[in-house]
Amino acid sequence: MLATLIGEPFHHKGWVYEEKYDGYRILAYKEGERVTLLSRNAKDRTRSFADVAADVGRLKPRTLLLDGEAVAFDRKLVSRFQLLQKGAEPVVFAAFDCLYANGDDLRERPLSERRAVLEDVLDGAERTFAARRLAANGLAALRTAQRKGYEGLVAKDASSPYTGGRSRRWLKVKVKQEDEFVIGGYTEPAGTRARFGAVLLGAYRGGELYYVGKVGTGFSEERLESLWRAFRPLVRNAPAFADPPRGRGLSWLAPKLVAQVAYTEWTADRRLRQPVFLGLRDDKSAAECLLPQGVP
Repeated sequence: MLATLIGEPFHHKGWVYEEKYDGYRILAYKEGERVTLLSRNAKDRTRSFADVAADVGRLKPRTLLLDGEAVAFDRKLVSRFQLLQKGAEPVVFAAFDCLYANGDDLRERPLSERRAVLEDVLDGAERTFAARRLAANGLAALRTAQRKGYEGLVAKDASSPYTGGRSRRWLKVKVKQEDEFVIGGYTEPAGTRARFGAVLLGAYRGGELYYVGKVGTGFSEERLESLWRAFRPLVRNAPAFADPPRGRGLSWLAPKLVAQVAYTEWTADRRLRQPVFLGLRDDKSAAECLLPQGVP
């Protein structure tokens, strides 16, 4: 079940408000002693997050299906995608829904009932916890998210069943400006930089990939090298952008790789201001990278 992005916070009676996490969305399956962690595009993450899998395996229900996010926290208990990618901090599992427990299909029950089951089955867990609820008032919840530096908040209709796909009964509001963009090319390196200078970013609208700017910060030497290896099989002669940038030293790539990027704002000419590369997302497809509503 995917939340729909909206631009403004709100408060509705009968809704609850949770911290929005910056990690990998995971479905955690437990069948007897076997545990499987799957990403939203069905990639097996069980080995990647082995400590989380072991923790889920110790939960009491014989059969269980949890929906949540694998995250890594900084010292202020704010989830950071970069920390998750680096493996520098312990990975934990923020579970925000329980779909099955001991053979019972809970998806048609209201979220309020599923949350009660979730909290019960997580009793005694070490690396798995119920997603943190914020203030009961949505506007106050947003202020908390802003003050603590969370990625945003997710608002959920407490009476909603669990349905696959994008829903208007789960809504999200972002505090930090972070999005996924397609990598459509790169520039030549300058100075002491090796491999490439910056990556060229784009997002889709109406089936066309539009250029939104380039990002040249956020790359360690190790990351430059790993990205370079990923680029080589994707090199192509013509740009995939409907409106490619002009200039010398530009190389084009097939639009396959997805980058997570932080930025301060959009400019009037549809460019990202002060972008910073955070990492690659292999759990999302390029087709999912859409220009946000309100961007020209």
